[in-house]
Amino acid sequence: MLFGGLDIGSRTIKLVLVENNEIVSQEVMKNTFDKKFIKEGLVGSYDIDHLTITGYGRHLFDNEENCSIITEIKAFSLGIHHLFPECRTILDIGGQDTKAISLDSKGRMKKFVMNDKCAAGTGRFLEIMANALNYELSMFGDAAIKAKSTVKVNNMCTVFAESEVISLLSNGINREDIAKGIHESIVRRAISQLQTIGLKDKLAFVGGVALNKAMRHILQDLLQTDIITPENPQIVGALGCAIHSMNN
Repeated sequence: MLFGGLDIGSRTIKLVLVENNEIVSQEVMKNTFDKKFIKEGLVGSYDIDHLTITGYGRHLFDNEENCSIITEIKAFSLGIHHLFPECRTILDIGGQDTKAISLDSKGRMKKFVMNDKCAAGTGRFLEIMANALNYELSMFGDAAIKAKSTVKVNNMCTVFAESEVISLLSNGINREDIAKGIHESIVRRAISQLQTIGLKDKLAFVGGVALNKAMRHILQDLLQTDIITPENPQIVGALGCAIHSMNN
């Protein structure tokens, strides 16, 4: 039987297919918010026996046959426990939110905390700051790694932070050093959330922002603990959904 997991996020859509407890297909694409394409062009192109959905757009599948809907917290918990049963803490930084999740030995959520609706500390924040510094988002992390020092960015409000960055540039501050300061400010905000839930060893760093090398390096340096990043950190929620489909 073919079990599917779909994570309809604010920025991307992730689809994972599982058969015989193994991932047989995975897709990540930008979210165009085209309901017909998601239902017919993406999901409809596979003969899926049961589909579980999470993410911002999960309610597109309300009342659909052979479909279940679960929260992102449950989806990420199931996905990480499947990949790394030893992990007890998850940090997920996506396009519009940041989640810190604590797990028990069976992969069940014990406690979680999510950022407020502000974009601060999210992938969207990184995107805006990269644009302010005239970097392609894909090169932003590399720029931060090259920095010789760190210029502290005090504002986490997106509007004020952008103004602060422009002011720093106008004063001749090296943009790589500013880039590192931005990355560090996001990591420190995430660490505050992790401390709220009680950070345990074996931290899994997931979500689209986990693709950023600088974010991984700074998180490792500041926490001094084991950090695990899946090969594809964007699909963890969709994988958790597929696992839910398989077990229900």
